[in-house]
Amino acid sequence: MADRTPPLALEELRALVASGEIDTVVLAFPDMQGRLQGKRFAAQFFLDDVLDHGTEGCNYLLAVDTEMNTVDGYEMASWDRGYGDFAMHADLSTLRRVPWNDGTAMLIADLAWNDGAPVVAAPRQILRRQLERLAELGYTAHVGTELEFIVFKDSYEEAWNRGYKDLVPANQYNIDYSVLGTGRIEPLLRRIRNDMTAAGLTVESAKGECNPGQHEIVFKYDEALVTCDQHAIYKTGAKEIASQEGVSLTFMAKYNEREGNSCHIHLSLQDADGRNVMAGDDAPDGMSPVMRHFLAGQLAALRDFALLYAPNINSYKRFQPGSFAPTAVAWGHDNRTCSLRVVGHGRSMRFENRLPGGDVNPHLAVAGLVAAGLYGIEHKLELPEVCTGNAYTGGYEHVPTSLREAAGLWENSPIAKAAFGDEVVAHYRNMARVELEAFDSAVTDWELRRSFERL
Repeated sequence: MADRTPPLALEELRALVASGEIDTVVLAFPDMQGRLQGKRFAAQFFLDDVLDHGTEGCNYLLAVDTEMNTVDGYEMASWDRGYGDFAMHADLSTLRRVPWNDGTAMLIADLAWNDGAPVVAAPRQILRRQLERLAELGYTAHVGTELEFIVFKDSYEEAWNRGYKDLVPANQYNIDYSVLGTGRIEPLLRRIRNDMTAAGLTVESAKGECNPGQHEIVFKYDEALVTCDQHAIYKTGAKEIASQEGVSLTFMAKYNEREGNSCHIHLSLQDADGRNVMAGDDAPDGMSPVMRHFLAGQLAALRDFALLYAPNINSYKRFQPGSFAPTAVAWGHDNRTCSLRVVGHGRSMRFENRLPGGDVNPHLAVAGLVAAGLYGIEHKLELPEVCTGNAYTGGYEHVPTSLREAAGLWENSPIAKAAFGDEVVAHYRNMARVELEAFDSAVTDWELRRSFERL
């Protein structure tokens, strides 16, 4: 990644701490689920002790389930290994203010073992490794994520106490692109947009979506690691702001039987001179050979890498025909029925992967996109015929329909093992195993409704 000016310079932070305007510094890293985990420091202590030397965190943070239960099967951390620490080192390029928390600044951390070796299964390190491979070809990846969420008038505590049932959505009907509908909760949306801007993110737009209470806020395309870090900050911040406003919002992929929360990911490649190498101005379809190989790699690895794009049990509930969530391993020009949608032209030429939902870990998903594209370039894969009609009924190979299927494909994928290494493949296969075992042992509301009296 090129050198860049951070949203908040270190000398500015020192001055703000000295004046008392900043009294707290958050140092956090994205975990397997894409959540920010870390510590809050007294600001002066951070400057005096943590900035140069780092801090420690228990290595179980990359070896637990969603509910933070310790589970077996992880090589890096276990009871047998004593659950020791890894080191957290601040990335100064991520330093920023946190406007929704008074007197607070934040940095993203990279993880290392005590001997200085990187924690290879950490999501940020996984993405860094793929971006380094891409840089060897002279390219940088630029990424944009389009993250949807559903807003409820209930607080998080009220939602918890009701078992997340009978919640009141902020809108009562489909408000896709409706200015009136977004106006109903504009105070919340405006605060999220403005606070994110003050934190150094560049907001593009906000719009309503289809499911009652569903909205989307989009941020400007940027270098891949920057976008993924900002995605994690925004997701955490939006929840904190919602809580402060007495409401709640969810990014889960499929909250109910209506439209799910998607997170479409756009990606393009630039060379050292900032030119979009995916654009082929002389080609009839506007795509360069690099673009065609890169896109062919996406198709070749799509099923194998589904675990990175759809990491949870609930993720696979989105993939329904006619839902605008994809079911077909297919690509098309501006065709929303396909998993891969080619959009733009010239400098804006890019593709969109439509598999990820709002629950995706962006660092892992983008690492998957880059690794798949590199596979296509390295093997000079040919792009199959474009889909010009309805991919739902086109007879294409189907995306995985369950976490179990996706985990099996990932575990046995030679593409995944070559790109990520055995340690990473095993680590995230175990994450899927843990979720599957937890779900398989649970008795659901669906079972109770169908079976309590009638069976």
